[in-house]
Amino acid sequence: MRAHLLLALTCALCNGCAVVTVADAAVTVVATTVKVGATVVSTTVDVAAAGVKAVVGSSDKK
Repeated sequence: MRAHLLLALTCALCNGCAVVTVADAAVTVVATTVKVGATVVSTTVDVAAAGVKAVVGSSDKK
């Protein structure tokens, strides 16, 4: 009986480590995806603003 309990406990602990590792990898992937998405949106806004300035023109002199 003790051997079965020890074996079940060992398996439960090993699976817990695997779950944490997979969850950590998933969070990293999501964070990277959000960061890339934010960069793309920022770049798109910058390009659109530059296009509007080029079409409308600006009275600001540099």
